[in-house]
Amino acid sequence: MNLNPLLQALDLQEDAARALADDLRTQIDILQSRLREAELLLEYLAITRTTITGLADRIPAQTVDPAGTLELPEHPDYPRILAVFNDTTGPLRARDICQALDFELLPKHVERTRAKMKRLVTIGILTEAVPGTFNKKQ
Repeated sequence: MNLNPLLQALDLQEDAARALADDLRTQIDILQSRLREAELLLEYLAITRTTITGLADRIPAQTVDPAGTLELPEHPDYPRILAVFNDTTGPLRARDICQALDFELLPKHVERTRAKMKRLVTIGILTEAVPGTFNKKQ
């Protein structure tokens, strides 16, 4: 009996199985890499959720006084910022407010003022139609 044809057929099957196993190992490596990325993202999101919920009690609630107007956050700059808006008709930038309030035009002062103006947008007192440009809500 001649075993050569049988051994050749067996070699072909072994080569095909080896190629399939190599392809599956490659797919497993790719999937494991994607799984590590997804798990890392989940870890970052969990950290973000913990941070945000930890800070939630520090954000003052939006309150309304008996007259129905929104109360300003407790900081002396908020009424001063609104006074500048009351004296103008057009939109203002944080830099304009700093100049009107005689703040030095340093980046830290401009950014703090911009943050306060964005806070006023959040509580519904100002609007920001164009990023960085604020108007008093009508």
